[in-house]
Amino acid sequence: MSDALSVLDDLRGESEELDRLVAELSDDRWALATPAPRWTIAHQIAHLAWTDRAALLAATDPEAFAAEAEKAAANPGTFVDEGAEEGAALPPAALLARWRAGRDALWRALADAPAGTRLPWYGPPMAVPSMASARLMETWAHGQDVADALGVTRTPTDRLRHVARIGVRARDFAFAVRGAAAPAEEFRVELTSPVTGEVWAYGPEGAAQRVTGPAYDFCLLVTRRAHRADLAVRAEGADADRWLDIAQAFAGPPGEGRAQRHGQGGAQ
Repeated sequence: MSDALSVLDDLRGESEELDRLVAELSDDRWALATPAPRWTIAHQIAHLAWTDRAALLAATDPEAFAAEAEKAAANPGTFVDEGAEEGAALPPAALLARWRAGRDALWRALADAPAGTRLPWYGPPMAVPSMASARLMETWAHGQDVADALGVTRTPTDRLRHVARIGVRARDFAFAVRGAAAPAEEFRVELTSPVTGEVWAYGPEGAAQRVTGPAYDFCLLVTRRAHRADLAVRAEGADADRWLDIAQAFAGPPGEGRAQRHGQGGAQ
């Protein structure tokens, strides 16, 4: 479980960073609109709490999770928003307490899971490190929505390597969710760490098609938290270029994404 514990430590760090953003907010600030249509800061935290609860069920009570998954399948277009609405209706202190308790319970359940455990999920079953990485990715992405609502600039960390890895691995899904065939060949992806300047590399070194740029920008791209034109992520090859238009690190429909902010691409 050493790999899982490493990811879990990073998940805890990501959660605590977001917690510090919201812990001292006044009640009216919890109602601030975020870039996600119709979602306030409260909706963002409620969504994380709701998803943590689902992951906890998957880890501790697969039958109960299966029942929840059936409900989700019956209402694919509304079940995420319904979960966020229910939590956002709570007083902020109660919502914050729910999120903290749920994420701590999930952390313990994942840490205690036997090696090789695979957890049921809304798609294919997930290994414990993959579940922890997915929770970190969502925490970071929704934390970006909160930070943007508050006008806060967060300092990127090397925890982004988990988000980047999911984004790379989800390449074929990004095509499939749009009804398109994925490219037959692998791409080379080279991303620069925001902390050390190290290059995080994925895919065959000699691949004809490549994606390069700052890891932070790539993570904003694949979580659809910034418009491609505002980011310094570059593609070589037609298929790689198409991927950057549609890349996403999360399951489900892509959503509207962010509008372009700058006239010229290449945010640093």
